Amino acid sequence: MSEPKRGWFARLTEGLSKSSKQMGDQIAQVFTAKAPLDQARLDELEEMLIEADLGPHSAARIVERFAAEKFGKDVDEAEIRETLAGAIGEELAGRQGVFDPLAGPKPNVVLFIGVNGSGKTTTLGKIAADLTRRGAKVLVVAGDTFRAAAVEQLKIWADRAGADFLGRPTGSDAAGLVFDAVKDAAAKGYDVVLVDTAGRLQNKQGLMDELLKIIRVLKKLDPGAPHEVLLVLDATVGRNALAQENIFGNQIGVTGIVMTKLDGTARGGVLVPVAQASDSPIKLVGVGEGIDDLQPFDARAFARSLVGLEESHR
Repeated sequence: MSEPKRGWFARLTEGLSKSSKQMGDQIAQVFTAKAPLDQARLDELEEMLIEADLGPHSAARIVERFAAEKFGKDVDEAEIRETLAGAIGEELAGRQGVFDPLAGPKPNVVLFIGVNGSGKTTTLGKIAADLTRRGAKVLVVAGDTFRAAAVEQLKIWADRAGADFLGRPTGSDAAGLVFDAVKDAAAKGYDVVLVDTAGRLQNKQGLMDELLKIIRVLKKLDPGAPHEVLLVLDATVGRNALAQENIFGNQIGVTGIVMTKLDGTARGGVLVPVAQASDSPIKLVGVGEGIDDLQPFDARAFARSLVGLEESHR
């Protein structure tokens, strides 16, 4: 993705407002006035973090940092927010990655995986629009050949982005389609190939077999392909996102995670345990429907937005 434009922090903060409001309300209840930080308040803080879907392990580590830094000292709500942002930022340290398909080989093949409804197609469309805006020649491939609606939606996004599009009739072999698409893209000098895939978890093993077949045929064309495998997770499903990461991450070589719909949930903190559980970094986050509402993940900005703090300059 291109560099975030001015105002991205404000959009991120607005998008995470449901999460930060819930957390802020709870902080206000626990830390109503300056008073020494004791074990009872630490326990309340830990419970609050777990309720915000940060997960028990992350919550325990964050509270441990609080205890080491502030125990027995007078603290107020503002200090708690600052300290909390710092602790969450530490939890996410080293968990952010870079997504730049224009920096790799051509055509750079990006596979989008995830369950139906996670935001795969929309995410792919936003990325296509960003790349064409930067002058790239992009081919969008409708690898979800089981749902006609998915193909139609993707075609709309490709047209809107000014990208070329390749799809086949419902029920076609997805691996064959992707093989032909990438072979054609290489011959025609495309910069990037963006491949949507099916996400039918009710037939989990069948889905995994199909994804692995797509990857195998791609490697016949280029041993390094796919160059990116982005797992798209929907923040509104909360802790279920962890289960999805586990299902895909254990079988498919995921290179990065995209967390979508952070604006639609009061539990945006789920990104923290997902980032910790995954072997793959968080690369992109989405907080709205607009093209510019999908941006590179910045751990520090996310942590500050999550607790409702303003942007600060290091």
